Amino acid sequence: MPDGQRATGGHRMSQPSAHGAARYRADELAALARALLERAGLPQDKAGDVAEVLVAGDLLGKSTHGLALLPLYLREIESGGMTAAGEPEILNDIGACQTWDGRKLPGPWLARRATAEAIARARHFGLGAVAIQRSHHTACLGAYLQPAIDAGCLMLLTLTDPGHSSVAPFGGVTPVLTSNPIAFGAPAPDAPILIDMSTALMTNGGVAAYRQRGESLPHPFLMDAEGRPSTDPNVIAADPPGSILPLGGLEAGHKGFSIGLIVELLTGCLAGRGRAEGGDGWSAAVFILVMDPAAFGGTENFNRQVKILAERCHAAQPRPGFDHVDLPGAHALARRERQMRDGVQLSAGIVAGLTASAARFDQPMPAAIA
Repeated sequence: MPDGQRATGGHRMSQPSAHGAARYRADELAALARALLERAGLPQDKAGDVAEVLVAGDLLGKSTHGLALLPLYLREIESGGMTAAGEPEILNDIGACQTWDGRKLPGPWLARRATAEAIARARHFGLGAVAIQRSHHTACLGAYLQPAIDAGCLMLLTLTDPGHSSVAPFGGVTPVLTSNPIAFGAPAPDAPILIDMSTALMTNGGVAAYRQRGESLPHPFLMDAEGRPSTDPNVIAADPPGSILPLGGLEAGHKGFSIGLIVELLTGCLAGRGRAEGGDGWSAAVFILVMDPAAFGGTENFNRQVKILAERCHAAQPRPGFDHVDLPGAHALARRERQMRDGVQLSAGIVAGLTASAARFDQPMPAAIA
């Protein structure tokens, strides 16, 4: 549900049904994921990063971008679709900026390294930016923001998949873009601001989850190939295919389309490899920007401004259906804290995928929390 909305209202489109869910300790899930990734062929350091990021996605409530991806990642490693060993190639290195060829290495490992590099450069230059072409899938973008926040910095992370098209430009019906997510993090007095959103009304993973369960969407967030709004997730796989509507939908989708174009320009275009080449299997073009407030109006002034901004948002009169106003990320952070304490809730489908993968690699499943 949107931040601040009561549990009785709203619907989070990307979340699976809770029926048949089970809870597990986060550390035991990470240990299982790490062991499976190593058995599939990832070196220890890469397996550790991937496992931690996948579990972090579930902790934050992004279940389509958490451990649900692990069976797919394992198959990608085994097939060679994900490069298991080696380093990214540095294509350009000028001042505050670097560009990498990710060589289809694990996206979580690349994104963590690129974030650390961008933070270091922001400390030196005030800004630090890394563009990555040919990354493998990166999972939950919100899982990468905390190190920059801990350093007192702001961070923008965004990506596209140049080989995948699921979002039509506003006014058209032919898919050109994908859901082009954006994550943004900033330090704030009580809790950091965490934004992790798609520039379309749904993510590709969210649509896939509804298709897998054979359920219709509760709202017409899709459009068929004739331009008609639809709640049927199968229109995405039709011939010709339908599309996910950009933010703003049929009436104001020019706004979401514009933001999606910004993502394309920052990712594939800046990295030098994008829609012109298309994709090579499961791939991503990634852009990370870290900003140090000390290089601008000063850290003290930044913190003062953020404090006032947060206070005024919280003090806003809530509209009908809402108890109060939260800043973005408040519910995700509360969910992470709760699940670290009480266990990570996984849907029956995710548990089945993990159980099958564990059996395939002769690894024991952790016990569910009673």
